[in-house]
Amino acid sequence: MARPSRQTLAPPSATSRRRLYGHSKPPPPPASAFRRAAAALLLAAAVALPCAVLYRAVVSNAPPLVQVVWDRWPSREWGPPRAPVVVPEPEEDRDLDPISADDLDSEYLKLEQVLQAASMDNKTIILTTLNAAWSSPGSVIDLYIDSFRHGVRTSSLLKHLVIIAFDRKAYRRCTEIHTYCYALVTGNVDFSQEKRFLTAGYLEMMWTRLDFLRLVLEKGYSFIFSDADIMWFRNPFPYFYPDGDLQVACDHYVGNATDLRNIANGGFNYVKSNNQSIEFYKFWYSSRLRYPGYHDQDVLNFIKHDPYIMDIGLTIKFLSTTYFGGICEPSKDLNEVCTMHANCCIGLQSKLHDLRIIMEDWRDYMSMPPSLKTPGAFSWRVPQNCSLSLLNQ
Repeated sequence: MARPSRQTLAPPSATSRRRLYGHSKPPPPPASAFRRAAAALLLAAAVALPCAVLYRAVVSNAPPLVQVVWDRWPSREWGPPRAPVVVPEPEEDRDLDPISADDLDSEYLKLEQVLQAASMDNKTIILTTLNAAWSSPGSVIDLYIDSFRHGVRTSSLLKHLVIIAFDRKAYRRCTEIHTYCYALVTGNVDFSQEKRFLTAGYLEMMWTRLDFLRLVLEKGYSFIFSDADIMWFRNPFPYFYPDGDLQVACDHYVGNATDLRNIANGGFNYVKSNNQSIEFYKFWYSSRLRYPGYHDQDVLNFIKHDPYIMDIGLTIKFLSTTYFGGICEPSKDLNEVCTMHANCCIGLQSKLHDLRIIMEDWRDYMSMPPSLKTPGAFSWRVPQNCSLSLLNQ
């Protein structure tokens, strides 16, 4: 009798299992399956836990979301020019936080609104810059504003002053003492500390300032730019020339307003917004690449001889130190002085000391009876801590 052939049996189908077990569940899997599943879960946990810890550390150290805050303009959106960025919402342990690129357009709008609010009828404003090192109570910015209040017909000019703050601390201090403040920083560069003359940080701050002034001109605003270490004693507008596109103070004045031998000082200038001045500020800023390691004032004294100045039709006038003096070359007659600059001075403490002496001298002069205010009857007691010899070392 033939033996039956062996056939391979197929595994039961789902239907057959239902027939076999009815509506009850199939029997549980063997214990080995549970062990394999538990091992897989432990492996997943071992991978996920370090990732979670790393993510939490990154998030906790990440900078906060930027919020542009202007206490004096609560209903407006604000912002800086293209290259610079604004300081974000104040935080006690941060001096500088860059704004994201998404906020640059709104910051550009904010600048326009601040300039418009501070502008004179002819679209002229007064600008100065401030960082944390100069913003402490009793420091440079307080002396600067105090000079306006004690000058001759200068207190009304404060309503046209915009203070450009380079960092969060300077901005917050500005809002405590003044109406028009604008926050401006560049990338991740920290401008909050004192910048010693001709250091890399000093140069970066000076060139950032210059490019910002170009932007103001492009927006159609003429301006007086004044360093904060310049004391204002008289309204300078009557002493400006009617035909100068760029009018600049001097470290040394040779006696003629058009003589290129005058040594220009970039810390005080009056600039009219027009095609010539805008093109010049572009040329001035780009010239930093031709003269690496020099600050904007040095480069100005280089390029004032360049034929391109005549090509663009720019008229430069140099302001006499009789009216716009400084420690380099003081104004000799307090009956005529408009501004006094703590130039030719290195170091914040030296500068503060001599600025306070300048303010004391001015108050003493103002307290004198008119009969004693004769030319040469009163002179400055500076320099004291500021020393011209340090500049030549």
